[in-house]
Amino acid sequence: MTGRKDSDSDPARRLFSTLADTPTGMLGIEGSGQHMQPMTHFADEATQTLWFITDRGTDLAAAVGSGGTAHFTVTSDDHEVFASMVGPITQSENQGKLKDLWSPMVGAWFEGGPEDPDALLLEMPLQQASIWITSGDVLKFGYEMAKAALRRDAKPDIGDHVVIDFRSAA
Repeated sequence: MTGRKDSDSDPARRLFSTLADTPTGMLGIEGSGQHMQPMTHFADEATQTLWFITDRGTDLAAAVGSGGTAHFTVTSDDHEVFASMVGPITQSENQGKLKDLWSPMVGAWFEGGPEDPDALLLEMPLQQASIWITSGDVLKFGYEMAKAALRRDAKPDIGDHVVIDFRSAA
């Protein structure tokens, strides 16, 4: 990576910083036949895990079943970071973690608090992430595209791309 910002020298750190600043993304379960759906995520950088809370009666809970492979995408609010993550996803009965993640926002969906029998915690340890980082500068983007259109030997420099394999980083 050429480094758009200081934190770009550590793409995993930039990913988790983006996840902390961007509360929602799109979650899909491989082979479920369902479209990806917007979900709030809870990122744990120390364990490289994403957590989600859903209702046990949802199509998402049924698609996860006893386990599967999930894809989660997120775009930073400033459109500087685009990320696609993949990893196994399972239903978790970790009540301690559910209580740690609980907030008034989550509580709006469940009358019984973290003890609500319909509240279901999903766990997604990350295996891999693909991250694209741009400057977010519209003028630079326009300049790079115009330069490439005028000069056949010029490729637009609109950002960096890196793939992180969390399995080898562990």
